[in-house]
Amino acid sequence: MAFDDSRITDNLARVHEQIAAACQRSGRDVNSVRLVCVTKYAENAWIQSLLDNGIRHLAENRPQQLVTRAACFPSTIEWHLVGHLQRNKVRRILSTTSLIHSVDSLRLLTRIDHLAKETHSRPRVLLQVNLTGEEARHGFTPSQLREVLTGAPAQETLAQSNSVEVIGLMAMAPFCDDPENSRPVFAELRRLTSELTTRSEGRYNLTEMSMGMSSDFEVAIEEGATLIRLGRGLFEGLDRKEETPPGPSAKTVIQ
Repeated sequence: MAFDDSRITDNLARVHEQIAAACQRSGRDVNSVRLVCVTKYAENAWIQSLLDNGIRHLAENRPQQLVTRAACFPSTIEWHLVGHLQRNKVRRILSTTSLIHSVDSLRLLTRIDHLAKETHSRPRVLLQVNLTGEEARHGFTPSQLREVLTGAPAQETLAQSNSVEVIGLMAMAPFCDDPENSRPVFAELRRLTSELTTRSEGRYNLTEMSMGMSSDFEVAIEEGATLIRLGRGLFEGLDRKEETPPGPSAKTVIQ
């Protein structure tokens, strides 16, 4: 039996209303926020429903699943990788991925640059920042990021990565029931983005901030998010029946 795609239509309408309300509260243009739909637990029919409703930015957590999904849908879709990326998995996603949100080390950035030169591509990336101090979280610390973008010799190494376009930062807030508890993390990412853009003296134009998931995206928008990563909230009321590509472990973040 086909699923009732009005669920996704209604969920999307609600999300768009929430995005508009958050933009109004913070005096922002609604077009300054892009909705990235995380599809890692979605059936293909659900994803098609998102496309039928005008969605063009989709995301996966795992490189292999991203490649598998992308092969099933039109090439006009912009695919985002939002999960951890190992250096030995970079090659397989470069030709498929529009934006990598999760570059969490200088070694990974250098690897991406090396393969970009080899393949004559220019990948766009965000640098992931660990603002919670949790050891289980990937990402640069703020001090490491300052060294990479504005210090030497790390900055000199990054300056040589001219095949990669660093366009912003990404962060995740701690998991909690109250979205207001996420606000300090989002506000810190905004301050850090502004600081690093200024200190790099024009070398980097960090225009993108990827922050906010289904539970706290309105707060993220109020603090300046330009990319919000939603999954669970888009598929409320649906039961997964189709076998999708093998999913991540329980430890992987649910957007």
